[in-house]
Amino acid sequence: MAAPVLSQRTGPVVVTGRLIKVERRDRDVRLLFGHVDLLGLAAEHTPTRVRVVARAVPADILPGHWLRVPAVLMPPPRPARPDGFDFARMAWFMQLGGVGYAVGRAERVPAPTGAEAWSPVIRLNALRQQLSDRIRAQLPGPTGAVAAALITGDRGAIPKDSVEAMRVSGLAHLLAISGLHIGLVAGTIFFAVRLGLALVEPVALRYPIKKWAALAALLGAFGYLLLSGATVPTQRAFLMAALALGAVLIDRNPISMRLVAFAAIIVLLAQPESLLGASFQMSFAAVLALVAVYEHAGAALAQRRRRLGWSGRLLLYLAAVLLTTLVASVATGPFAAYHFHRVASYGLLANLVAVPVMAIWIMPCAVLVLVLTPLGLDAAPLWLMGQGIDLVLAWAHGIAELPAAVRRVPAVPVAALLLCVAGGLWLCLWRGRGRSAGVLPLAAAIVVAVLAPQPDMLVSEDGRLLAVRVGGEVVVSGNRSRRSLDRWLDAWAIAPTQVRRAGSQTPLRCDAIGCIVTMGGRRIAFARDGRALIDDCRTADLVIASVPARRYCRDNGVTVIDRFDLWRDGAHALWLQRGGMRVSTVARVQGARPWAPMRGRSGNVAGRRQ
Repeated sequence: MAAPVLSQRTGPVVVTGRLIKVERRDRDVRLLFGHVDLLGLAAEHTPTRVRVVARAVPADILPGHWLRVPAVLMPPPRPARPDGFDFARMAWFMQLGGVGYAVGRAERVPAPTGAEAWSPVIRLNALRQQLSDRIRAQLPGPTGAVAAALITGDRGAIPKDSVEAMRVSGLAHLLAISGLHIGLVAGTIFFAVRLGLALVEPVALRYPIKKWAALAALLGAFGYLLLSGATVPTQRAFLMAALALGAVLIDRNPISMRLVAFAAIIVLLAQPESLLGASFQMSFAAVLALVAVYEHAGAALAQRRRRLGWSGRLLLYLAAVLLTTLVASVATGPFAAYHFHRVASYGLLANLVAVPVMAIWIMPCAVLVLVLTPLGLDAAPLWLMGQGIDLVLAWAHGIAELPAAVRRVPAVPVAALLLCVAGGLWLCLWRGRGRSAGVLPLAAAIVVAVLAPQPDMLVSEDGRLLAVRVGGEVVVSGNRSRRSLDRWLDAWAIAPTQVRRAGSQTPLRCDAIGCIVTMGGRRIAFARDGRALIDDCRTADLVIASVPARRYCRDNGVTVIDRFDLWRDGAHALWLQRGGMRVSTVARVQGARPWAPMRGRSGNVAGRRQ
């Protein structure tokens, strides 16, 4: 996977390349380039892929077209805090060596002489975009954007308020194509084909129509996998659906732990790095727990269903939706807390309405849209699908407006997550009387998570922002580095409304050249200008400076984190403890990795107690 990565901010520079993906968003367009040429940069230092956000682009561009755009490019950013989300790692495995923004209009250019023909991936991306554009043209606004997301996996155009409402209400999983969607597509095709064949008496009596239906469902699910972008959850869902349908073809049990294991092995052989991603972890956690529960209770539910009438079966279905949602929510909760620092309070209530609408109404219409679009007859099923989407969006907004709809969770240490994984695996995989012992690691995980100390201070990589946590509030030195502040608030589980600017009534007091904070009996200086260092080096226990500072403080014996430390080690986190001060950095947590090369020798405070 190794490919060149930009080492510093570059540009404005003219970027020329072939479009791999075009993602039309609410206010701009995100362009993924391959076969990149950066004017003035040697070929051996030019990234294989770059991603540029632009506003002025030709309306008819598609993956496969060649484009030229003036842009400012930067290396993929490091985490905003130690133990934070590492976009640079994800970008490295995508061979994405630079990200940035356009500073002028993008224009199409002819393909270079000898350029290779379109690859199957690019052809498929072009087809996805054309279908997404067709859907959004017939269903404008959030409705069409969600419809395109469910059919092609293109979520970029969904407005931010709709995405946030789905997240807060616990319905965000409906927007990411995964097991639910693949299962509904395969199930709809299986049911429709089997029903159609059953209506033809000679065929139904003489041939294995159930196996024919399973084969048709398998082919349909594979087509949906390709059309939806083949993300990790979609791969897992398709593999499990394929194995389940294959079991139907050979008269075997389609639901088992072996099925989960086979799917995991295949995904990890193809993409080993996905193991550490939220998509893999949450997807397999949910399906593992569901298989464990339904292996235990499935036979009893099936027997009861056979004895019930239509009304009883409807109630049993709703109960199964509740059970499924509860099991999946509990299984994915630790991963959601670890990666996203939030948990939906009313997820059960939201899914009780949204999942049946998705299963009975929206996804069958989506299958009809896919079947009828080549014939130009997709208008009616698309309109009907839109009505169901409007219902789900209205329900999501209503749930999101309820009091305390989302609960923020402070950053969870890795040890707590590993204990949750161990306990969850024990409960799901163990057979016999010792199964309940899996509760012990889960209880230990809760204790570790609750007792884990949160940092008292965070400093951004560029040295422009200092944030101090005081009880349930955060005091900041300014408005710079908004991206960093948003990530910090998530990790601290503090709402944006609880952020205060430094002032005379706060522990952090600032003027034009720096800030002073007094906490835990220590005086910490934050210098923006070299003029502040003369006094700071004499009076402070710790000096944090956005400028070079060591030569000013060399003779004072004071601990220093200056511009060079921040450039080399990234964002810093500080814990003010009794008897000392602990400092952690992004570089120390990352280590020396291909996507995070060490910029120099570790600083004088990183990872040590002072």
